[in-house]
Amino acid sequence: MSSFNHTKYRPFTPVALENRTWPDQEITTAPLWASVDLRDGNQALVEPMTVEQKKEFFKLLVDVGFKEIEVGFPAASQLDFDFVRWLVEEDQVPDDVYIQVLTQARPELIERTYESLKGAKKAVVHVYNSTSTTQREQVFRLDKEGIKQIAVKGAQCVKDHAEKNPGTEWVFQYSPESFTGTETDYAVEVCDAVIDVWQPTPERKCIINLPATVEVTTPNRFADQIEYFCRNVKNRESIIVSLHTHNDRGCGVAAAELGLMAGADRIEGTLLGNGERTGNMDVVTIAMNMYSQGVDPKLSLGDMDRIVSVVQSCTQLPVHPRHPYAGELVFTAFSGSHQDAIKKCLANQTDDKAWDVAYLPIDPMDVGRSYQEVIRVNSQSGKGGVAFALEQEYGLALPRWLQVELSPIVQRFSEEDGGVVKSADMKRLFEESFMTANSPYALGNYELSKKDHDSVTAELTHKDGSISIEGEGNGALSAFTTALSNHFGIRVDIVQYQEHALTNGSDSQAIAYIQANIDGDRFNGVAIDNDIVSASIQAVLATVNQKVASTNEQANVA
Repeated sequence: MSSFNHTKYRPFTPVALENRTWPDQEITTAPLWASVDLRDGNQALVEPMTVEQKKEFFKLLVDVGFKEIEVGFPAASQLDFDFVRWLVEEDQVPDDVYIQVLTQARPELIERTYESLKGAKKAVVHVYNSTSTTQREQVFRLDKEGIKQIAVKGAQCVKDHAEKNPGTEWVFQYSPESFTGTETDYAVEVCDAVIDVWQPTPERKCIINLPATVEVTTPNRFADQIEYFCRNVKNRESIIVSLHTHNDRGCGVAAAELGLMAGADRIEGTLLGNGERTGNMDVVTIAMNMYSQGVDPKLSLGDMDRIVSVVQSCTQLPVHPRHPYAGELVFTAFSGSHQDAIKKCLANQTDDKAWDVAYLPIDPMDVGRSYQEVIRVNSQSGKGGVAFALEQEYGLALPRWLQVELSPIVQRFSEEDGGVVKSADMKRLFEESFMTANSPYALGNYELSKKDHDSVTAELTHKDGSISIEGEGNGALSAFTTALSNHFGIRVDIVQYQEHALTNGSDSQAIAYIQANIDGDRFNGVAIDNDIVSASIQAVLATVNQKVASTNEQANVA
């Protein structure tokens, strides 16, 4: 029985919304994106970013493609003020990018905010005050009208200062902070009052940002709030409805997606989700979710390693290895059945086909990851994973029957060593197990001839000297196996054979894979040579060497 006292919490009161339409909508176009990494994300750090880190992060955001970037709270922080001045005075902001700054709805803070933006080409002035029941009653101790008047006076102050600075293209943004904890009809009332002050038009819109400052309910209830707001807010065609979700319930991305379906136009968030408490809405995740559904996210996320590197360096926060799309292990399969399915699907995937690969919702190459990272081998892995790794890293296209033989060898190594098996270790195990053409016997000079039958004369060298063997057969391999059988008094039958080129060009190498039945036991041999016949002969010799070594071991035990 639970020891929690769940009765101390009240359930969320949903907005009354009849005939909701958002469940039937689809996201078919990207929203307007606004990054709040340098403000909301920065204020959540144990050690806020230095100016140099902010500069590096700002460049990343521009390169990713954000056209609206909230760069700080200049009225509350001298560092933020100085950073905004650097952006403006050093002409660091591209002509098509709006820098956004946050301010409370207080005259002295709004004035200081405009001072920081003096000379900017384009700017969004984001003003806010809290409207939630809890904040009204316990923090500000004001009634609804009192809270609304704070918003109205702040909006008027923002407008007045903009008129004094006509050289900048101004966009006004208002947030009823803690929107999710505000009665939705009252949130509409407050925003309508702000809209009355700003008098936006379809050609010159304002932004009304609806923040889930604290996530307090399920994403579907949040979507109801957004659809209610969009239905009832004044002058809807002249405003941009923006969302700013947090992740307190782990649903920040889902809430934003459903909010878009409910009618929102714009999304605020951070790269990889840094933010207060459990974080802001993760722009990378929601954008890549759209991409996986065939929607252009209008952001350049193809160099995910750079994004991760800059975010980690500037925030001093690690990125979880299972973080969607960006984590080190998110495209990695350890399970043998998963690996086999991925390998087979990738073999069928061509450029003219829609992406359809088991366990991979997107092509890892699209975010700068390689297929070598997709399949990693540990004790849970199967033959498909081993084969995939060797083919991707070394060009070894192992036949299935050899995959079956190699897999348990690698698995035993993993169990003894622990952790992930490196490609180099897999290759070493492969060579030690099957590329045995040099011990105890190695191929020296050989000569092939053809009369009535193919015949071979070959020299085999070993530690005590050399021997000469001869044989005839139907083809070079048949003749060589006869020669080996005659000399060693064994029966050698080739059961499986496969070959392929390892490299291209005049100096290309070939690899041969042989499975031979030798006196009732099966052995697998592999050899590489510039000549495919030589490679094939050495692969047969590798199987015989394994048989000889096995016989010697049994004799020593006896």
